[in-house]
Amino acid sequence: MDVPSPGSSFTDLLDSLGAKPVLNIPPGEKPPSAPEGTTVLALRYSGGVVMAGDRRATEGHLVAHRRIRKVFPADRYSAVAIAGTAGLAIEMVRLFQVELEHYEKIEGVRLSLEGQASYLARLVRGQLPMAFQGLVVVPLFAGYDEREARGRLYSYDAVGGRYEEIDFGSTGSGSRLAKAYLRTVYREEMTDDEAFDAAVKALVAASQEDTATGGPDLRRGIYPTVLRISAAGVEELPDAVVAPLAEEAVDQIR
Repeated sequence: MDVPSPGSSFTDLLDSLGAKPVLNIPPGEKPPSAPEGTTVLALRYSGGVVMAGDRRATEGHLVAHRRIRKVFPADRYSAVAIAGTAGLAIEMVRLFQVELEHYEKIEGVRLSLEGQASYLARLVRGQLPMAFQGLVVVPLFAGYDEREARGRLYSYDAVGGRYEEIDFGSTGSGSRLAKAYLRTVYREEMTDDEAFDAAVKALVAASQEDTATGGPDLRRGIYPTVLRISAAGVEELPDAVVAPLAEEAVDQIR
């Protein structure tokens, strides 16, 4: 039996071995109810990109989880945020992380940021049959492009369309509200502190009108996840930094 040589694509290798996971819903059956991740956003600033997400997952009209994580490092210089069917989205992120690590081990270099964005579009497109069943996953992707010495940001649609954003992007149930807020305050020459503040306030603004978006829960100590992606790599802000931003946002945006 011929064993396929490990190519630079981990999912292609799984497919050649017949080990690629397949998700199918029988014809005529309704998809199961599953938690949905809501609002995530990202914005470019002078030193890179800031990416943030709320912590709520909903199931119908109920709160399924209050502390879900929707923003993840993809590799040392990139990150991905997810909205949509939470379980499928988190599995997509894990596969994406493994894919980037596999490529680097096989090729000896990191996949370019453009290549990473294209590969994530391929993963989203691979979920199209599930999207037609109502189980949709829509990510955001951002990273620091070492070749161009700047942050870059990509949004996607449910069929795998990829779009590079020049300023900011958001996806999820509260995305329109978050983008409406960012449109009023965004400046490309923002400092990182200004970008952190804008990101948290945009999430709070979305939570005021979108019940699926969870605002900061100051009593329970639940704050948005905020990542900075710069020439130094991906860094998650600790709660000690996010908490005062969240308190100010809740106080100012009512």
